Amino acid sequence: MITKELVDRINELAKKAKTVGLTEEETEERQRLREMYLAAFRENLKAQLDNIRFVEDMTEDMKDVEESVEEAEEELKEAIEDIAEAEARIEAKLN
Repeated sequence: MITKELVDRINELAKKAKTVGLTEEETEERQRLREMYLAAFRENLKAQLDNIRFVEDMTEDMKDVEESVEEAEEELKEAIEDIAEAEARIEAKLN
């Protein structure tokens, strides 16, 4: 995970490398931190790319949803007609 502390330390070591230079331990630390940063960056980028949906795919999904809605509307109309018929039969029996 890329944290502010990680970025701050990388920047601190980069600045020191440009001004007074780094010790061997600091050079190794800088390399480890860079690798950690790049690994986290790649992981975040991959996660973002995995969440991308193409418009063509979304269009197909929308067609499926529209078909489901149409089917549900038809079923609802049939149910309303059945209820109306049942009410008419009940009304006829009561009269």
